[in-house]
Amino acid sequence: MKKCDEKTLVFFLLSGGGSALVELPLDSAQTLDDVQQTYRALVTCGAPIEAINTVRKHISAIKGGRLAAAAHEATKVTLAVSDVPVGKESALASGPTLPDPTTVADAKRILAEYRLHDRFPPSLRRWLDRGKMPETPKAEAGAFRNSHFFLLLGMDDLFHPAHHAAETKGFIACCDNTSDDWPVEEAAGFLLEQLEALQRTHTGQRVALIADGEVSSPVTGNGSGGRNSAFVLACVEKIAGKKIAVLSAGTDGIDGNSPAAGAVVDGETLTRARAMGLDPADAFRRSDAFTFFSKLEDAIATGPTGNNLRDLRILLAEP
Repeated sequence: MKKCDEKTLVFFLLSGGGSALVELPLDSAQTLDDVQQTYRALVTCGAPIEAINTVRKHISAIKGGRLAAAAHEATKVTLAVSDVPVGKESALASGPTLPDPTTVADAKRILAEYRLHDRFPPSLRRWLDRGKMPETPKAEAGAFRNSHFFLLLGMDDLFHPAHHAAETKGFIACCDNTSDDWPVEEAAGFLLEQLEALQRTHTGQRVALIADGEVSSPVTGNGSGGRNSAFVLACVEKIAGKKIAVLSAGTDGIDGNSPAAGAVVDGETLTRARAMGLDPADAFRRSDAFTFFSKLEDAIATGPTGNNLRDLRILLAEP
């Protein structure tokens, strides 16, 4: 990239998941094993994805606008399939070609809040201890004067078809993304409360609540699953005996370390689970939601889809 001049036109293809797929550490002493250990620490600490990517940007030689800075003189065109909210495009794949609004101070605060320092490999800890973390390129940097960003697919392309499908099935449909990046149990409780409020407003009618985005789910055991199956698992006891169904799935077809995209439950799931000797609370504590739903045949397995527009949660209620 550094060999590009003002006559060079560079196309960048960005999508969700790019943060984990492409990396070049700022500290050349770090190995691939170090990078893998660092990423495991980040994705299992319970921090929301925006916080995780803030740290990634400040320890990377390509994230947070640094890839664009490397091709300083070139004309740069970014074509994006986005899994981040509108207005937060710099978070997409940790923003390698966009100016970064986050700061070193933000990264240090996150490191302290989630006690990440001691979970990192020794090489990264030594680099951090030397205080060498540089600031990321900001909007006024010259590298962005000849940089262009085009959104090909975004979260609206996920929500609107889901909303339309619910309405064509006779549901009163509503969207609520208030719980984006919330801890999974809080998000589950909140969205179910919103669904029941929707029921009260539309008495006697079928209602649907649709949410996209992501929730955070810290890993507390050695099981199999991810944030989508964990969200659904957190709903099992709350909807027991009710005419409610809940689905949550990742649009990339991958949920955490499981082979599924997510799961679906209804008001009879708890009864079925107990009849099979399954305990949802125990599965949640062990981060083993996929195993729980796989035994019930309620896991959603699509295989990798080739797209990533974040996660989709659908909550349905009958009168």
